[in-house]
Amino acid sequence: MQKANYIEERKAIADRIKELRIKSGYTSYEAFAVENGLPRKNYWRMETGENFTINTLIRILKIHDISLEDFFKGIK
Repeated sequence: MQKANYIEERKAIADRIKELRIKSGYTSYEAFAVENGLPRKNYWRMETGENFTINTLIRILKIHDISLEDFFKGIK
């Protein structure tokens, strides 16, 4: 059985993460990562749709004070 990549789903999540950062007033992913104690490379991977952990996603949602339910609204 071939491993699924879920490229479209990861891209939708990545776009939403980037949208949250920009709405928070950050034009640079690096500035957001540094100011919030996140490794820059890991955060960049999330915004580009690379594979990431659920723990990292939850950490970012807590920074933005958004629930999982609200985060995933509208993502298909």
